[in-house]
Amino acid sequence: MKEHIVIRGVGGISPLGHNAVSTANAYSAGIPAFTAKQYQGSPAPVAPLSPAGEQQLQEFVQSNPNYKQLDRSVLLAVYAARQAADEAGWLAHSTTNDDLAVNIGSSRGATGLFEQHYEAFQQEQLSSGASPTTTLGNLSSWVAHAVNAGGGQISHSITCSTALMAVANGVAWLKAGMAKCFLAGGTEAPLTEFTVAQMRAVGIYSKLADHPYPCQPYALEKQNTFTLGEGAAVFALEQVPQTAIKPGDFVIEAVGLGFEKIVSKTGISAEGLNFQKAMRHALAQLPEQDRQIDLIITHTPGTRAGDKAELNAVQAVFGKATPAVTTNKWLLGHTLGASGALSLQYALYILQQQQFAPVPYPNQLLPQQTQQAKLIKRIMVNAAGFGGNAASLVVSCQQ
Repeated sequence: MKEHIVIRGVGGISPLGHNAVSTANAYSAGIPAFTAKQYQGSPAPVAPLSPAGEQQLQEFVQSNPNYKQLDRSVLLAVYAARQAADEAGWLAHSTTNDDLAVNIGSSRGATGLFEQHYEAFQQEQLSSGASPTTTLGNLSSWVAHAVNAGGGQISHSITCSTALMAVANGVAWLKAGMAKCFLAGGTEAPLTEFTVAQMRAVGIYSKLADHPYPCQPYALEKQNTFTLGEGAAVFALEQVPQTAIKPGDFVIEAVGLGFEKIVSKTGISAEGLNFQKAMRHALAQLPEQDRQIDLIITHTPGTRAGDKAELNAVQAVFGKATPAVTTNKWLLGHTLGASGALSLQYALYILQQQQFAPVPYPNQLLPQQTQQAKLIKRIMVNAAGFGGNAASLVVSCQQ
C-alpha cells in the first residue's frame, strides 16, 4: 500500500504573525511588514517581528531561564517547533520520544550572538559561553530538548535552500524508516549591522527605505530591492498509508533538488539551471498522468538577476502551461535560510483559503502568471541560495 508524507502540525513566527490566526490575518490584509532602521548611519528597510510577536517571543524566553543565553535564531526555532509539535499532538507526553527526529537549518546561524562575542573578543572580554552558544548544532539540539525528541538531531546550512533541504531530509528519513516522526524547518535572525552591511556590499540591498513596497520581486523598475526579514517555520511530518489520509490533510508529494556550476558571486546562471533541475526533479516524482501545478511560490528575493533567472527557469520547464506565480517576500522580505519554510507556510494558507494576494506594484509577470486557478489543488514552492543550489517542493491538500 502506498504511503504518503503528511504535515501533522505547523508552527511559525515572522513579521506577519506569531501563530496561525495572526499570520492568516496578515496574509488576508496584504499589508507589508517593513520598517526603516538605521544601519551604519543610513536607513535600511527591514522586516522585524511585529510588536505582538516580539512580546510573545520575550514571554517565551522568560518561561525558561536557560533560554536567555541563546541566540535569537535558536529562540525563533524553538518557539515555532513547540507550536508544530503541539498541533501534531506530540507534546501530550513528557517522556522522551526516541522515534522523533529533528532537522532545523539556518543560513547564518547565531548571527546576533556571534557579533556580540566578537565585539567582546576585541575588548579581551570573551565569555566561556562564546563557543557553545554560537555552534550551528544549537538549533536542533535546543529544539529537541523543547519537544522531548530523542531521535536524530540535525542542524545544517545550505544557504537560502536550507529549510526545504530540511524537509527533504525529513521525507527521506521517514521513508527510510529511520524515524516515525520528524520536525523540519528553518530559522533566521539576520537583522544585524554586519549582515545588512554584507548584503549592501553585494550590491543588492533595497534603497527604498521610505517606499510602501521596499522589497519588489518581479519589479519592472531596473533596480535591486532585496530586503531582510526574520522568522522561523517548522513542520511536523509523519508517513501514513493512503487509508489514513483525511480531507484537509496536507501532503508533501515531492521534493526536488538541483545544482549548477557557480558562474557568478550568487551562484545563479541567467537560465536558472539549478531551478530547472529542481523543478523537473520534483515533477518527475508526481504521477505521470497527473503533474498539474496550479501555483508556484517563487524564491525571487527582489534581485534583478535572481528574479529573472527563476522566471526564465519556470518558462523553460512549463512553457505555455506555466501556472500562476506569486511570492510572499514583498510582504516580509527575505528570511534567508527560513524563507523556504515561510513560503511553505504561505502555501498551506493558500490551499486552505483558496486565495493569494496579487503583487501590488508594476511587475514583469505575464498575464497568465497572475491569474488564479479556479481551484488550487497543488502548489510548488521554490528556494535557492548562494553556491548554485536549489530546491522545489510540491504540496497538496487532500480533497
